Amino acid sequence: MIMEKSLSRHSIDAYQRDIDKLCGFLESEGIHKQPQQLSSKDIESFLTYISKIGLSDKSQARILSGIKAFYKYLLIDDVIDHDPTELIQGPRLTRNLPDVLSVDEMDLLLSSVDLSHPQGHRNRAIMETLYASGLRVSELTDMKLSNYFPVEGYIKVIGKNNKERLIPIGQTAIKYIEYYLDHTRSKQVVDPDNQNILFLNRRGKKLSRVMIFNIIKEVVRLAGIDKTISPHTFRHSFATHLVEGGADLRAVQEMLGHSSIITTEIYTHVNTEFLRKTILEYHPSNKKYR
Repeated sequence: MIMEKSLSRHSIDAYQRDIDKLCGFLESEGIHKQPQQLSSKDIESFLTYISKIGLSDKSQARILSGIKAFYKYLLIDDVIDHDPTELIQGPRLTRNLPDVLSVDEMDLLLSSVDLSHPQGHRNRAIMETLYASGLRVSELTDMKLSNYFPVEGYIKVIGKNNKERLIPIGQTAIKYIEYYLDHTRSKQVVDPDNQNILFLNRRGKKLSRVMIFNIIKEVVRLAGIDKTISPHTFRHSFATHLVEGGADLRAVQEMLGHSSIITTEIYTHVNTEFLRKTILEYHPSNKKYR
């Protein structure tokens, strides 16, 4: 998985946990078989089990995907001559529309950062960058100074599966990043191993994912916005606002780093939902139903 698929340690651990769940089920049921000896019926019994213990359809589908990948590997490596998961289908998933902030809500959130806090300008720069570029939280924490090109107006990102992409970044985000670099980061003692990391904690080291969540949580509290907002909300809002503004879906796909346009198409559904709510709220014929 590391060498051939360039998967992260996080993804590999998730696959391992899927197989551990299967093995734990076999042990609890007294099924004395090695994974390569299982039949389709055994796998289906496992899926029935994880459904009964209350795992969501999404979790069940992800676990099945991990197990299918495992058996595909065994088949390719000639450990087995038949894949017991080949004809097994997971639960049908409904595509939930992601939570997004309106443009006004985003403006309120960004302006609510406490700039008097010692790390206030860093926090504003972080949130402006998330909204301006649609980065995943891991892409933000890994962002390097050497991949930041303010003159050209681009940042270079290493995304999932080590895929590299260039993303335009607006002048507003650049303004806040430059202020952070000049007035906060330049005065820090930077850990030698983190010299090339753009956003640092107060100890001069790379920020954790949890820290980004906590920064946003505090700003949401200050803004008084009654929504559950995470770093991914910025990514969804970035994409939705682009689509609402008429951006080409292929361009949005490239900026988000989606391998398939199908993943990006969810934002056309978000846009449709936005239009539907607008009509219901403002069209005169709907006033009597309010």
